[in-house]
Amino acid sequence: MSDVVNTDETWIRRYHPSPEASSVLVCLPHAGGAASFYFPVSKMMPPSVEVLAIQLPGRQDRRGEPGVESIGELADRIVATLRPWTGLPVALFGHSMGATVAFEVARRLDRSGTAPLGLFASGRPAPSALRPAGAQRRSDEWLLAEVRKLGGTHAQVLGDDEFVRAILPALRSDYRALDTYRYLPGPRLSCPILALRGEEDPKVSLEEARAWGDHTAAGFELRTFPGDHFYLVEHAAEVIALVVDRMRGALEAFDQRV
Repeated sequence: MSDVVNTDETWIRRYHPSPEASSVLVCLPHAGGAASFYFPVSKMMPPSVEVLAIQLPGRQDRRGEPGVESIGELADRIVATLRPWTGLPVALFGHSMGATVAFEVARRLDRSGTAPLGLFASGRPAPSALRPAGAQRRSDEWLLAEVRKLGGTHAQVLGDDEFVRAILPALRSDYRALDTYRYLPGPRLSCPILALRGEEDPKVSLEEARAWGDHTAAGFELRTFPGDHFYLVEHAAEVIALVVDRMRGALEAFDQRV
């Protein structure tokens, strides 16, 4: 694990700080995505949950920084960032690429003796079920076509040349990290996993989502919502209610253990 210790100002966005929080939800973005994707999540969360949205290098106010082209390195740096926050139980929510990063963060937290409260894996096959991808250098045209196909906020503004120039570096580094990621078998997570997916998501089948159950020694649950890869935008209220409920249950179990 990296010895780098990052500052909150660099990696973490706290849109709605909650001094009375009893737990923390760390939110990790999709490929090309930014911390601001989780602003609505932060706004809708009850005060009992402190939402930390991770801002990766190469986007928005970190646009001048080079992207990180390794899932493992991203996980190392995020774990370093979270060290000051592990005094409270920490759960992880990741969408698409963010789910894979969240899984690797959870593994590192487990190994360090700071078991996560839970892992919420959205819109992504389980690490052991990932579809093979070569370590290829994808063209800008391919990246933009992929974003258009999947939808989401990016797809709505891809006609804006300035926006396209702004997001391309982050997309390149994120897809490089995804293409070079290889799951290394190891101990199952000690926390429960809730997998979430859109019924019409071309990026994760029902079987690939169910395979998340192979990665936990605790409870597993799968929930499918109407919609495509970005189902969670339309169903934000339902997803947040589900996450809050499962965090509450996990926190009760955690309190009984300690």
